[in-house]
Amino acid sequence: MGLRVKICGITKPEQGQAIAQLGATALGFICAQSSPRYVSPAQIATIVSTLPCDRATNEPLCDRIGVFVNASLEVLCQTVAIGNLSGVQLHGSETPEFCDQLRQQLPKVEIIKALRIRSESDLSEVDAYTACVNTLLLDAYDPRLLGGTGKTLNWRSLQQFEPACPWFLAGGLTPDNVLEALRQATPHGVDLSSGVEYSPGDKNLPEVARLLSQLQSGGF
Repeated sequence: MGLRVKICGITKPEQGQAIAQLGATALGFICAQSSPRYVSPAQIATIVSTLPCDRATNEPLCDRIGVFVNASLEVLCQTVAIGNLSGVQLHGSETPEFCDQLRQQLPKVEIIKALRIRSESDLSEVDAYTACVNTLLLDAYDPRLLGGTGKTLNWRSLQQFEPACPWFLAGGLTPDNVLEALRQATPHGVDLSSGVEYSPGDKNLPEVARLLSQLQSGGF
């Protein structure tokens, strides 16, 4: 499966371990305290310690992404170190300059900038970030919530979207609609949270398994 599959909002060690074993390529941990899916750096470390590892390097086989909203460089670097994170996702109003500073502090860590898209005109923001992050993530805009909204983007408007760096599609994806989304847009990865859970932070493992088998049967 060439497509990256990120399951976001992991809060329970046994669920993180099971989702990694099912074949998700990345787990997302919410580091914003205002979120119902928030986990502390110590909780992230506990979950990451249960993940399947590469025998040669002893590093977890799946990516571990911390999701932050307008956090300081100090908090980002501390959380990466404590939680053994391989990437950070910036979901606030972080500037390209801030992303550049973070990249210098964490040169080996994947930096993902999330953009909340209200209309096609918001896509013009993308160019400012492609030189200073590794990956972009497009999420649906909600005036009250920063993520996990269950709202979908207009996938058709993304048919010609080919930024200068890899990107994730997020926003209201489920096992039922993911193949339709991928027929219209061509991201390098998909990011799901509310679409595969019983309640915030409590993942529905049969739905995660169904998602991965849908993607496999669709040739992804």
